[in-house]
Amino acid sequence: MGEPGQSPSAGSPHGSPPTLSVLTLLLLLCGHAHCQCKILRCNAEYVSSTLSLRGGGASGGGGRAGGVTSGGLCRALRSYALCTRRTARTCRGDLAFHSAVHGIEDLMIQHNCSRQGPTAPPPPRGPALPGAGPGLPAPDPCDYEGRFSRLHGRPPGFLHCASFGDPHVRSFHHHFHTCRVQGAWPLLDNDFLFVQATSSPVALGANATAIRKLTIIFKNMQECIDQKVYQAEVDNLPAAFEDGSINGGDRPGGSSLSIQTANPGNHVEIQAAYIGTTVIIRQTAGQLSFSIKVAEDVARAFSAEQDLQLCVGGCPPSQRLSRSERNRRGAITIDTARRLCKEGLPVEDAYFHSCVFDVLISGDPNFTVAAQAALEDARAFLPDLEKLHLFPSDAGVPLSSVTLLAPLLSGLLVLWLCIQ
Repeated sequence: MGEPGQSPSAGSPHGSPPTLSVLTLLLLLCGHAHCQCKILRCNAEYVSSTLSLRGGGASGGGGRAGGVTSGGLCRALRSYALCTRRTARTCRGDLAFHSAVHGIEDLMIQHNCSRQGPTAPPPPRGPALPGAGPGLPAPDPCDYEGRFSRLHGRPPGFLHCASFGDPHVRSFHHHFHTCRVQGAWPLLDNDFLFVQATSSPVALGANATAIRKLTIIFKNMQECIDQKVYQAEVDNLPAAFEDGSINGGDRPGGSSLSIQTANPGNHVEIQAAYIGTTVIIRQTAGQLSFSIKVAEDVARAFSAEQDLQLCVGGCPPSQRLSRSERNRRGAITIDTARRLCKEGLPVEDAYFHSCVFDVLISGDPNFTVAAQAALEDARAFLPDLEKLHLFPSDAGVPLSSVTLLAPLLSGLLVLWLCIQ
């Protein structure tokens, strides 16, 4: 398998190419690469071809951006893209490859590069680069965040997804759905992770369902971990993988995958540092909940065949509960459900309304805990807290980000109705 985060950064200042020190690190890391995937060679050739573009380097026929000739940079990017296409077949599960492909796309858009045109000549072979000796330590191949920051000069981006209660699903793209999904459905299915939730009705004849079983597969990554499977069921939330281990195995990077539990049987946290991922599994009121913070490159590493992922696209339209279904009479009154949920969820956002639905249908006040925990996980995992609270825009469609105008508009509507 590949190595996380080894591509040029579209977010670096002025979109300038990597420096000599970055090239040195890339060359030192070649020894860790899979013998077939040649992405590190593509990375090194790109960096080498852009070193001469700084300052008074080669003329590209275009303007300058951050001290780099845009024409010359476009030629280098086209060569880089060609190199990645040639090695794509053997790099499907390589995180460095996916990072490079997205980085090239961003840089070509940023510099208005056409996809067709001349490419950069092959970099000349010369003596060893200064500073490329054994004294320069290479970044840990199983520390995703550390390596990404060293190579890109900025921290990586992260995404958040969660499923709890009925189940309610918050997708990577801030869509919030209440689902009737029954049986086994994939929350995630990419080159590094597979997460499957199995749901069943909360009561006989009810459309509402709850997660009873979770299966998580951390796929084999050559430099870091053996493949590990974690499986939880209601009343069986183990603090170990299926093989009894609590880490990624005997490989040098095995400790980059670990399981921790502060509340045995009710709360398990899995740290996967080699792919920049944290997973939390909880049990509350006879159902399981799932929450994840995952690196963007990992979340995007899937093919067209892996299109059904609740964390990516939310629930399929046919599996979403309508407003009439969500508002039907339940085991207790709606006023009682609202009062119970309001105690821990003062903002009437998607988490509050999900809580009301779950308590209303189940009649179990303990369902308030699942919604509260999901909100706290989102608070800890979301990179942008402005997207923490979501409000329903309509029945059966994604929820939009909350704004300060929502309470004001509601008040104006009430005032308008009163004076009619």
